[in-house]
Amino acid sequence: MASNFEFYSPTRVIFGKGTEQRVGALVREYGGTRVLIVYGGKSAVRSGVLDRAEKSLAEAGISSWTLGGVVPNPHLDKVYEGIRIGKENSIDFLLAVGGGSVIDTAKAIAHGKANPEIDIWEFWLGKQKVSKTTPIGVILTIPASGSETSDSVVLTDETILQKRGLNTEFNRPRFAIMNPELTMTLPPYQVACGVTDIMMHTLERYFNPIQGNETTMQLAEAVLRVVIANGPAVIADAGNLDAMSEIMWCGSLSHNGLTGLGGAKGLSVHPVSFALSEKYDIIHGEALSALWCSWARYVCKVNEDNYKFFARYARNVWDIAEPDVKKAANAGIDASEAYFKSLGMPVSIGELSCGVQDEAGIEDLAARVSYHGTRRVGTLVSLDHEALREIFAMANH
Repeated sequence: MASNFEFYSPTRVIFGKGTEQRVGALVREYGGTRVLIVYGGKSAVRSGVLDRAEKSLAEAGISSWTLGGVVPNPHLDKVYEGIRIGKENSIDFLLAVGGGSVIDTAKAIAHGKANPEIDIWEFWLGKQKVSKTTPIGVILTIPASGSETSDSVVLTDETILQKRGLNTEFNRPRFAIMNPELTMTLPPYQVACGVTDIMMHTLERYFNPIQGNETTMQLAEAVLRVVIANGPAVIADAGNLDAMSEIMWCGSLSHNGLTGLGGAKGLSVHPVSFALSEKYDIIHGEALSALWCSWARYVCKVNEDNYKFFARYARNVWDIAEPDVKKAANAGIDASEAYFKSLGMPVSIGELSCGVQDEAGIEDLAARVSYHGTRRVGTLVSLDHEALREIFAMANH
């Protein structure tokens, strides 16, 4: 029988063309009267969605302030700035207009506004626990992270080059507006990074030591097949609304918990990739694609039982008919690597802006993930410092 699980995904999804025009009424419905709009700058402005959001809020009788300039691998200092604005203007609702970095910044500001007596970085360090927050809504413009419906948020203290994740149900937005039209101005490489992140969120849950939840497994396989089929189309043309609507919805499904029900909690490659992002400011999707195939080959090498999981993946996702389990598994990993390359994504550390690492660099990356040997990460295989070092070394070409 299926393993025990709990599923809680309270975010209300409003999907389709023109849906951002309802934002004023939605914020009002959820009690917002004084709103801080958080955005990055480029896509929100180019698409006109920022202006439309402000207009919709004004028409609903809601006052609004703006905070732009959010960057990838979102920074703690921007969150502190948002908390200050929130306090000065009695903000009672956060509206994120953008992708994962913008949404995560808004989530962090929401926690800080609701807990003025706590330095919010203590939440990310595990020294404090979130028990209340400020309501947040999302207008999604970049399908990638799935943060619009997830319970997670990542944040970087850029002064000490530390990137940390935080999972709590208080991270769930009240609503997420998803209009595929808002992605039409995205550059191809940004779309490719988003497609990669969506695949990775699904793969992280799919390769799990707890098996038996067949519905969950097949849901994950379906999401992967749809993303793989539509990824090249949206990279070639972000205005392909049929393909983009599939990618956008898959992005939310990949990270709201649905594709991991019944499995062990936690991610494997994401925490490994944080070392590259925090040290070198590598784009999240790039760091993931550069490491995933090395991780996959490592976990099969250290436990040959894992080949059967990858063989299933090869057959059900990539239509690889090879009957031999080990050969099929390797073919599935190779197919993934070829697909990432076809999207223009890196599949090794040497292809990243940081370049090939020396021995000291590899050691430092492993130490960042293992907290200098004090923690393990991963579900399918629990990775200690030496395992992490080997994975980085395998990817270091």
